[in-house]
Amino acid sequence: MPVNDPIGDMLTRLRNAARAHHDRTVMPSSKVKVEVLRVLKDEGYIADFAVHERQPQNELTVFLKYGPDKKPVLQGIQRVSKPGLRRYVTSKNIPHVLGGMGIAIVSTSRGVMADGEARKQNVGGELICTVY
Repeated sequence: MPVNDPIGDMLTRLRNAARAHHDRTVMPSSKVKVEVLRVLKDEGYIADFAVHERQPQNELTVFLKYGPDKKPVLQGIQRVSKPGLRRYVTSKNIPHVLGGMGIAIVSTSRGVMADGEARKQNVGGELICTVY
């Protein structure tokens, strides 16, 4: 069955896997998903990810990260801009997630990036999700 919101599906798979203490999760791949995962890895929310060549669609394997007490690093991840209601923000209106303790992932004209990088480059765009 086709998924209407592939990014929302990816975020749900990550959230469920972290809550169930799985070490990895597998999902269909796309360029935007790879970019979102790159930001999550750079910001330290996931350990790593790998793209596997498959037919008809490539697959992503995401390796989750846990703290010393087996508590998941990825505590919460929420979709903000949905297919039915897109959310766009200017660089000045990018939200500070949990007072700076979390990040917002923004799809800009210069690529997908974390909120801090988008503010530094003074670009806005579609607010994909918030992570903490």
